Amino acid sequence: MSTLNIEDQPLEAQWEHLLQTLEELLGKRPSDLNGVLFLIGVQELGQGAKRFTKEQKQDLMHIGICKVLSLSSYYQFEKRDKDGWPHYILNRALPQGGIDKQEALLKMHVIEYFRGM
Repeated sequence: MSTLNIEDQPLEAQWEHLLQTLEELLGKRPSDLNGVLFLIGVQELGQGAKRFTKEQKQDLMHIGICKVLSLSSYYQFEKRDKDGWPHYILNRALPQGGIDKQEALLKMHVIEYFRGM
């Protein structure tokens, strides 16, 4: 009997596996998709772990969203500003759909992001 790879599992099973892996690596489980997007934003900023303002945390989640959606060319990296923060431009329209569809799209791309590391 062959076992299925995690890539062959439904999206929610892959997501749960990713959260479990992040918990093992970080010692703390991200609470939700926004928490994972924040981690990606911090990684892409490349300035290490430090205290961020509420506004910076929102900016980091936006960076996370842009980075993962750039894997499918929805966004394109534009430049780093004088403070080293990455900036992206919208490359093509995001697919229309409800919040569940948008969340599934983001989760799929987040999983792909970590698979490529």
